[in-house]
Amino acid sequence: MHNETRRCKATFPEMRTAMKISIVISAAFMILTAACSQKQNEISVEMNPAIEVLKTRRSIRAYEERMPEKVLIDQVVEAGTYAPTGMGKQSPIIVAITDKTVRDRLSKLNADIAGTESDPFYGAPVVLVVLADRNCPTYIYDGSLVMGNLLNAAHAAGLGSCWIHRAKEVFDTEEGKDLLRQWGIDGDYEGIGNCILGYSAQETPTPAPRKSNYVYHVD
Repeated sequence: MHNETRRCKATFPEMRTAMKISIVISAAFMILTAACSQKQNEISVEMNPAIEVLKTRRSIRAYEERMPEKVLIDQVVEAGTYAPTGMGKQSPIIVAITDKTVRDRLSKLNADIAGTESDPFYGAPVVLVVLADRNCPTYIYDGSLVMGNLLNAAHAAGLGSCWIHRAKEVFDTEEGKDLLRQWGIDGDYEGIGNCILGYSAQETPTPAPRKSNYVYHVD
């Protein structure tokens, strides 16, 4: 019994040392795990294709005559319908124009307002007109978010796009209102923007440097 007690007492320092080593290893493992997790998060952000689309999209102002495949147009339009809207009211609507006669007529109306004889749609064969219901308090924001989705989705689909203004002015004219009636659109809708769409016929523009005071951090 005396010998057993001596053997137990002799192991106490060893046990304390083992516990210390175990604690150090556990702490090191936790630090390593956290560092790896942070590194994985950084990599996933850098390589996230959605973020790359947002960063590499550019406005295109020269287009090929060929019409994009319908499946691509439909993908872009569908992406537009998933833009966030105030209280989920979905105040905007999208008019997808691929008919050349209608497209040219809309171009002429836009050009007249701009005071130019050139094509404000830069030869793009597709025009996605975004309008929004004025009765919704957030209609301008809603329509703008739809436009953003369309522009980014077009880039993701391999198409060029550009936001063309004067949709409001066009559809406030009698001829513009007549077009809405022909398309079966009733209600108090305001034109938000024209998203022109097609295959790019130009080099992708180089982005301007981001301004130094774009972001303010409040940590």
